Amino acid sequence: MPSPRVSILTAVYNPPRAAFEDTVASVLAQTFADWQWVLSEDCSTEDWVRPRLRELAASDPRITVHERPENGGIVAASNDALARAAGELVALLDNDDVLARDALEAMVAVFDEGDASGDPVDYAYSDQDLMTADGRTHTAYFKPDWSPERFRHHMYTTHFSVLRRELVARVGGFRTGFDGSQDHDLVLRVTEQARRIEHVPKVLYHWRQVEGSTAATGGGAKPYAWDAGVRAVQQHLDRLGIPARAERAHFAGHYRVVREPDLTTPVSIVIPTIGSAGIVWGRRRVMVTETIRSVIAHSARTDLEFVVVYDTPTPAEVLQELRAIEGARIKLVEFTQPFNFSAKCNVGALHASGEVLVFLNDDMEAESEGVIEQLIAPLREPGVGMTGPKLLFEELRIQHAGVTYGSGTISHAYYRVPHHPDHRGPYGELWMNREVTALTGACVAVRREVFEDVGGFTERLPVNYNDVDFSLKVRSRGLRLVWLHDAVLFHFESVSRDNKVHDWERQILTRRWGDIRGVRERYSNNTR
Repeated sequence: MPSPRVSILTAVYNPPRAAFEDTVASVLAQTFADWQWVLSEDCSTEDWVRPRLRELAASDPRITVHERPENGGIVAASNDALARAAGELVALLDNDDVLARDALEAMVAVFDEGDASGDPVDYAYSDQDLMTADGRTHTAYFKPDWSPERFRHHMYTTHFSVLRRELVARVGGFRTGFDGSQDHDLVLRVTEQARRIEHVPKVLYHWRQVEGSTAATGGGAKPYAWDAGVRAVQQHLDRLGIPARAERAHFAGHYRVVREPDLTTPVSIVIPTIGSAGIVWGRRRVMVTETIRSVIAHSARTDLEFVVVYDTPTPAEVLQELRAIEGARIKLVEFTQPFNFSAKCNVGALHASGEVLVFLNDDMEAESEGVIEQLIAPLREPGVGMTGPKLLFEELRIQHAGVTYGSGTISHAYYRVPHHPDHRGPYGELWMNREVTALTGACVAVRREVFEDVGGFTERLPVNYNDVDFSLKVRSRGLRLVWLHDAVLFHFESVSRDNKVHDWERQILTRRWGDIRGVRERYSNNTR
């Protein structure tokens, strides 16, 4: 008998009977029929469970039931299911969740497309919604595309994943000691070695909310699982050689990744300015000088180079004040052409000596400690092309938490949402590091070789969208853009610029990167 294409793995322990029958019905109703379902029964105490599983195995040759001799927990039961899997692919399914009818068909199609193109897929996940105990679905979760930084902070791909069985076996299957976070630990290890990872942007499974489940509580009912997740993320960081510490975050089931600050890489901070002043928090300030002072005060580094690109009308007293800032290594570069923010940044980069370039507006105030060294630390990781911080308006509302491009919009995510843990965003994304489609040019860090490779900022966009264009150029090189929630600055944007966007600017951008109505935004978290 030929091997099935997909083996569905389900550990079974005292599921709610009605919910389990829904799970059974959803598997039997799959439009893709070449499957094996391995049910590993972990000594349930409910009398109906084993007889029902035996009945299922007798009714369909595709169903394999393993009856464990003693209760061993989710990891032991899952490994027993994996050991009996015969399929090229394995699909992970909880004993009370429900699959959409085309779930396996849609997932297998992604693997087939990868195999046909010579770019094999090793891991795929889908969108989801929640299902109440009585079977009503709600709160569809349209997930971001593969986002490894986000995944370190939150197991957002959740239950219905499909993985290449050979790779699962190679990384050691489910590991003892990670009960409750065993899927997160497994997927971390699989994705470290996966050739390609795919998100299927379609709701293919319904996550059941039953009393005490993670779907119902967000992880709060299972502190042991939270601790196991911290260990899983820490070991993942250690395997990749990322100098960082994993710890519990603000919300149950979420984690923080605290990187060791980069105190050695030479950094140049490029600041375009015209020396403007304004009232902030009730006091007059010369923007550029206070920006530099705040960065110095919030950095452990003593070797920062500030390249200040100033327009000719900049007041002489501002230039003198810049030269007098104590502890600052400042290089003043006059810009004599008509205003062009992109050109000023490019000129500043030419005069900078650092291996990493930080482009910083002149109307900022560093808030978090070590903001520069934290901002540049992820750039040591291969695959990270650019980073950006959380920016706040002076009234403590979000100015920047990533920029979306596609699905009908170009916009700042969570613009003017209050900055408070009670306003966490879907699945807590305002309080986790994560990949984004674009970053604001008000503050970004990029390695010099990446900046030069993509040709810097396009000078055809002198005011707006030059940062979005630059971000998309970096992403086009296969590099990730990481937004850092705990690197924080204030941005007094209204003081220094006119926010009006012109149609011709939007047209330049969309002609190059696609109409936002036809491009799918890949990294925003969407629930409805």
